Amino acid sequence: MAGNRLSKIYTRTGDGGTTGLGDGRRVDKDSARVEAYGTVDELNSQIGLLLAQGLPEALAVILSGVQHDLFDLGGELCIPGMETLKGPRVEALELSLDQFNADLAPLKEFILPGGSTASALCHVARTVCRRAERRVVTLARAEAVNPVVVEYLNRLSDLLFVLARVLNHEAGVEDLLWRHERG
Repeated sequence: MAGNRLSKIYTRTGDGGTTGLGDGRRVDKDSARVEAYGTVDELNSQIGLLLAQGLPEALAVILSGVQHDLFDLGGELCIPGMETLKGPRVEALELSLDQFNADLAPLKEFILPGGSTASALCHVARTVCRRAERRVVTLARAEAVNPVVVEYLNRLSDLLFVLARVLNHEAGVEDLLWRHERG
Protein backbone atom coordinates (compact mmCIF):
# COMPACT_ATOMS: atom_id res chain seq x y z
CA MET A 1 0.00 0.00 0.00
CA ALA A 2 1.54 3.29 -1.07
CA GLY A 3 1.11 6.16 1.32
CA ASN A 4 1.86 9.82 1.36
CA ARG A 5 5.45 10.72 2.05
CA LEU A 6 6.03 13.42 4.61
CA SER A 7 8.20 16.00 2.94
CA LYS A 8 7.50 18.71 5.49
CA ILE A 9 7.50 17.60 9.09
CA TYR A 10 5.95 20.62 10.76
CA THR A 11 2.55 21.97 9.78
CA ARG A 12 1.73 24.31 12.67
CA THR A 13 -1.82 22.89 12.68
CA GLY A 14 -1.28 21.44 16.16
CA ASP A 15 -0.03 24.62 17.77
CA GLY A 16 -3.45 25.23 19.33
CA GLY A 17 -3.52 21.89 21.16
CA THR A 18 -5.38 19.78 18.60
CA THR A 19 -4.26 17.10 16.20
CA GLY A 20 -5.71 15.46 13.11
CA LEU A 21 -6.99 11.90 13.17
CA GLY A 22 -6.59 9.60 10.20
CA ASP A 23 -10.15 10.36 9.10
CA GLY A 24 -9.46 14.10 8.97
CA ARG A 25 -11.25 15.09 12.18
CA ARG A 26 -9.41 17.30 14.66
CA VAL A 27 -9.37 16.37 18.33
CA ASP A 28 -7.63 17.60 21.47
CA LYS A 29 -4.12 16.23 21.83
CA ASP A 30 -5.03 14.82 25.23
CA SER A 31 -8.17 13.04 24.06
CA ALA A 32 -8.60 9.38 25.03
CA ARG A 33 -7.96 8.32 21.43
CA VAL A 34 -4.70 10.27 21.12
CA GLU A 35 -3.60 9.03 24.55
CA ALA A 36 -4.24 5.45 23.40
CA TYR A 37 -2.36 5.56 20.12
CA GLY A 38 0.34 7.78 21.60
CA THR A 39 1.04 5.21 24.31
CA VAL A 40 1.14 2.46 21.67
CA ASP A 41 3.74 4.57 19.85
CA GLU A 42 5.72 4.91 23.08
CA LEU A 43 5.57 1.14 23.52
CA ASN A 44 6.85 0.64 19.97
CA SER A 45 9.77 2.96 20.76
CA GLN A 46 10.57 1.03 23.94
CA ILE A 47 10.64 -2.20 21.94
CA GLY A 48 12.96 -0.48 19.44
CA LEU A 49 15.29 0.39 22.32
CA LEU A 50 15.16 -3.21 23.50
CA LEU A 51 15.97 -4.47 19.99
CA ALA A 52 18.99 -2.14 19.88
CA GLN A 53 20.53 -4.31 22.63
CA GLY A 54 21.46 -7.03 20.15
CA LEU A 55 18.99 -9.72 21.22
CA PRO A 56 19.12 -13.40 20.28
CA GLU A 57 17.73 -13.84 16.77
CA ALA A 58 14.55 -15.69 17.77
CA LEU A 59 13.56 -12.85 20.12
CA ALA A 60 14.54 -10.16 17.64
CA VAL A 61 12.38 -11.73 14.92
CA ILE A 62 9.34 -11.88 17.21
CA LEU A 63 9.80 -8.34 18.52
CA SER A 64 10.35 -6.96 15.04
CA GLY A 65 7.02 -8.48 14.04
CA VAL A 66 5.46 -6.98 17.15
CA GLN A 67 6.72 -3.55 16.10
CA HIS A 68 4.91 -3.91 12.77
CA ASP A 69 1.75 -5.05 14.56
CA LEU A 70 1.96 -2.06 16.91
CA PHE A 71 2.33 0.33 13.99
CA ASP A 72 -0.81 -1.19 12.44
CA LEU A 73 -2.57 -1.08 15.82
CA GLY A 74 -1.69 2.61 16.27
CA GLY A 75 -3.00 3.35 12.80
CA GLU A 76 -6.21 1.53 13.63
CA LEU A 77 -6.64 3.64 16.76
CA CYS A 78 -5.90 6.80 14.78
CA ILE A 79 -8.72 6.08 12.32
CA PRO A 80 -12.02 5.57 14.18
CA GLY A 81 -13.90 2.55 12.88
CA MET A 82 -10.88 0.98 11.19
CA GLU A 83 -10.11 -2.64 12.08
CA THR A 84 -6.85 -4.16 10.84
CA LEU A 85 -5.74 -6.32 13.76
CA LYS A 86 -7.23 -9.82 13.66
CA GLY A 87 -7.36 -12.75 16.07
CA PRO A 88 -4.51 -14.71 14.42
CA ARG A 89 -2.05 -12.04 15.61
CA VAL A 90 -3.14 -12.72 19.22
CA GLU A 91 -2.81 -16.46 18.60
CA ALA A 92 0.74 -15.92 17.27
CA LEU A 93 1.65 -14.14 20.52
CA GLU A 94 0.18 -17.03 22.52
CA LEU A 95 2.20 -19.56 20.52
CA SER A 96 5.40 -17.59 21.17
CA LEU A 97 4.49 -17.29 24.85
CA ASP A 98 4.02 -21.03 25.18
CA GLN A 99 7.26 -21.82 23.33
CA PHE A 100 9.46 -19.48 25.35
CA ASN A 101 7.82 -20.20 28.69
CA ALA A 102 8.26 -23.97 28.25
CA ASP A 103 12.03 -23.69 28.74
CA LEU A 104 11.86 -21.52 31.88
CA ALA A 105 11.81 -22.74 35.45
CA PRO A 106 8.32 -22.48 36.96
CA LEU A 107 7.76 -19.35 39.03
CA LYS A 108 7.14 -19.83 42.72
CA GLU A 109 7.75 -16.21 43.72
CA PHE A 110 7.07 -12.80 42.28
CA ILE A 111 10.03 -11.36 40.45
CA LEU A 112 11.30 -7.80 40.37
CA PRO A 113 12.10 -6.00 37.12
CA GLY A 114 15.80 -6.14 36.42
CA GLY A 115 18.71 -8.50 36.10
CA SER A 116 20.42 -7.92 32.78
CA THR A 117 20.07 -4.62 30.95
CA ALA A 118 18.03 -6.24 28.17
CA SER A 119 15.70 -7.86 30.70
CA ALA A 120 15.21 -4.56 32.53
CA LEU A 121 14.38 -2.83 29.24
CA CYS A 122 11.93 -5.61 28.43
CA HIS A 123 10.21 -4.99 31.78
CA VAL A 124 9.97 -1.27 30.96
CA ALA A 125 8.32 -2.20 27.65
CA ARG A 126 5.96 -4.51 29.56
CA THR A 127 4.83 -1.73 31.88
CA VAL A 128 4.32 0.67 28.97
CA CYS A 129 2.30 -2.08 27.28
CA ARG A 130 0.07 -2.34 30.36
CA ARG A 131 -0.44 1.43 30.28
CA ALA A 132 -1.31 1.27 26.57
CA GLU A 133 -3.86 -1.43 27.39
CA ARG A 134 -5.40 0.78 30.10
CA ARG A 135 -5.58 3.74 27.69
CA VAL A 136 -7.34 1.58 25.08
CA VAL A 137 -9.81 0.31 27.70
CA THR A 138 -10.55 3.93 28.66
CA LEU A 139 -11.13 4.78 25.00
CA ALA A 140 -13.36 1.71 24.54
CA ARG A 141 -15.67 2.96 27.30
CA ALA A 142 -16.47 6.03 25.18
CA GLU A 143 -16.05 4.83 21.59
CA ALA A 144 -16.07 1.61 19.60
CA VAL A 145 -12.69 -0.14 19.61
CA ASN A 146 -11.78 -3.43 17.99
CA PRO A 147 -11.73 -5.87 20.98
CA VAL A 148 -8.73 -7.65 19.44
CA VAL A 149 -6.64 -4.57 20.28
CA VAL A 150 -7.12 -5.11 24.02
CA GLU A 151 -6.51 -8.85 23.68
CA TYR A 152 -3.32 -8.21 21.71
CA LEU A 153 -1.92 -5.75 24.26
CA ASN A 154 -2.87 -8.06 27.14
CA ARG A 155 -1.06 -11.00 25.53
CA LEU A 156 1.88 -8.84 24.51
CA SER A 157 2.50 -7.72 28.09
CA ASP A 158 2.55 -11.39 29.12
CA LEU A 159 5.00 -12.17 26.31
CA LEU A 160 7.26 -9.30 27.36
CA PHE A 161 7.28 -10.68 30.93
CA VAL A 162 8.34 -14.09 29.67
CA LEU A 163 10.93 -12.61 27.30
CA ALA A 164 12.42 -10.62 30.20
CA ARG A 165 12.95 -13.92 31.99
CA VAL A 166 14.38 -15.50 28.84
CA LEU A 167 16.82 -12.61 28.46
CA ASN A 168 18.04 -13.06 32.03
CA HIS A 169 18.42 -16.79 31.45
CA GLU A 170 20.35 -16.20 28.20
CA ALA A 171 22.64 -13.74 30.02
CA GLY A 172 23.24 -16.19 32.87
CA VAL A 173 21.55 -13.82 35.32
CA GLU A 174 19.02 -15.05 37.85
CA ASP A 175 15.63 -13.37 38.08
CA LEU A 176 15.40 -11.04 41.05
CA LEU A 177 12.96 -12.62 43.47
CA TRP A 178 10.72 -10.41 45.58
CA ARG A 179 11.11 -10.94 49.29
CA HIS A 180 8.33 -9.69 51.53
CA GLU A 181 10.37 -9.74 54.70
CA ARG A 182 13.84 -8.30 54.38
CA GLY A 183 14.84 -7.88 58.00
